[in-house]
Amino acid sequence: MPAKSKTTKKKEAKATKAKKTPAGKGKSPKVAEKAKARKAPAKGGKGAVEKVAKAAEKKPAKKAPKKPPAKPAKKAAPKKPAKAAAKKPTKKVAPKKVEPKKAEAPEAPVTPTPKVEVAEKGRAPTKKAPVPKAPAEPKPQTLLLYGRWDMSEIEIKDAGLARHMNLSSTFLPHSGGRWANKPFAKQRVNLVERLTNNMMRTEKYTGKKGKTVQVVKRAFQTIEKKAKRNPVQVLVEALENAAPREEITRLRFGGISVPRAVDVAPARRLDLALRHLCRGAVSATYKNRKPIHECLAEETLMAAKGDINSYAIGKKEEMERVAASAR
Repeated sequence: MPAKSKTTKKKEAKATKAKKTPAGKGKSPKVAEKAKARKAPAKGGKGAVEKVAKAAEKKPAKKAPKKPPAKPAKKAAPKKPAKAAAKKPTKKVAPKKVEPKKAEAPEAPVTPTPKVEVAEKGRAPTKKAPVPKAPAEPKPQTLLLYGRWDMSEIEIKDAGLARHMNLSSTFLPHSGGRWANKPFAKQRVNLVERLTNNMMRTEKYTGKKGKTVQVVKRAFQTIEKKAKRNPVQVLVEALENAAPREEITRLRFGGISVPRAVDVAPARRLDLALRHLCRGAVSATYKNRKPIHECLAEETLMAAKGDINSYAIGKKEEMERVAASAR
């Protein structure tokens, strides 16, 4: 017999299966009912079909075996919708002011390295820490006499007169009679003011303080030109030379007065020297064309040198000579 092909084998297998299996077997109940319904009209007509349909509706469907519930999958977190960025009102930015560049500070001076001392044997060298210097205190500003001459550097050689010479710094030597009519208040009056007050003894300058102040100021300017020194220092030397050390006083013995030599107190010595200096300057103006400030300057310079032609020096020598004869 000839060999059968594969296609013929397949067709024969299908035919044998169709013979063995009736219509509706091997299928699901719903499919089998539909197949019966299709064949039913051939036997019984429409009524049979309706009965079959009702019977199919009454029969409960077979329940499918329960499967274990599957684990619910984790829900992904819903993405939040991106909020639209609210538009902010734009502000007008003012232009920035360009500041001028500051001048760079000078570099600090380099501090020298501390010296290392030579250590003894067996010891490491030690370094001394630099000691910070205390800031220097500002010097107090001194007033200049008439805005020109410093009175803080005046030297007084006579120790007896130093206590009574007031050389406090001042601009204008005028106290307005603050120390007048008070006992021992002359020590508090400036020395230049005392010279000015003694110049007001004559009728030309009595009560004219402003005029006398200008006379003393011009006299000091003349002294500075001629001596090329501080005129206040020249005045102090003139007063030291013109101050007498001895004078006479009269003692009464019964009805007789006898002169006796006595020492002069330092305060009186200064008073007499100022008085004789001013009297000599005023007396030199008589029958002379020189102004008063030049006469005062010449008298002061001669007294500072100890010249016998000075009126103040002549008075001192006369007082001491009389006192020496009355010892």
